[in-house]
Amino acid sequence: MKYRELKRQVYEANLELQTRNLVVYTFGNVSQIDRDAGVIAIKPSGVSYADMKADDMVIVDLDNKIVEGSMRPSSDTKTHTHLYRHFADIGGVTHTHSTYATAWAQAKLSIPCLGTTHADFVFGEIPCTAEMSDEQIKRDYEEETGVQITDCFKQRSPNEAPMVIVAGHAPFTWGKDAAKSVYHAVILEEIAKMAYLTRTLNPTGSLLSAAILNKHYQRKHGSGAYYGQSN
Repeated sequence: MKYRELKRQVYEANLELQTRNLVVYTFGNVSQIDRDAGVIAIKPSGVSYADMKADDMVIVDLDNKIVEGSMRPSSDTKTHTHLYRHFADIGGVTHTHSTYATAWAQAKLSIPCLGTTHADFVFGEIPCTAEMSDEQIKRDYEEETGVQITDCFKQRSPNEAPMVIVAGHAPFTWGKDAAKSVYHAVILEEIAKMAYLTRTLNPTGSLLSAAILNKHYQRKHGSGAYYGQSN
């Protein structure tokens, strides 16, 4: 099987969603791209995590045509391929309906940067997209969900905020591969929970200062980063 390793990695990343309590039943999906081959592997639509096998992952090209697989790919596939076409640096995409991040989506609110945990991973707020218009819904809902996201990043690098809240919907995250996109989904849920609790305790609290935000983000992601171990 030509894409066996790609399927295995995506299968394991999808299982991690359940392990991390980010999904229930058949919610959620993870994909990973092979840019040289111009294809992605993604979870099949509506298949439970308990019943799923690595060979069930569906291979589609960036025009959403099935290349390999006997099942329908995730209903969110067009959103994933839209992101791969527009965000050249990403290698994996995760979509969940995790509780706290989805609550921010349903409130149609960006998540403000209130503390250093947030600043370690995202430079500034975690953005919430604009609401989808009736015209967009009538066109191609899943493709237009991708448009919602990429429109939100027209003036911002997706590398500085590898996560987004889709208004009225739920979160999407991305990374260098499927595993990293799931990692960012876990981080997003924790940040969303912390921000919710912080705003509950102090609704009028100020944002993290720009100086501390810059320090915490740059020490992990900047040119002079010193967090962790050097290779």
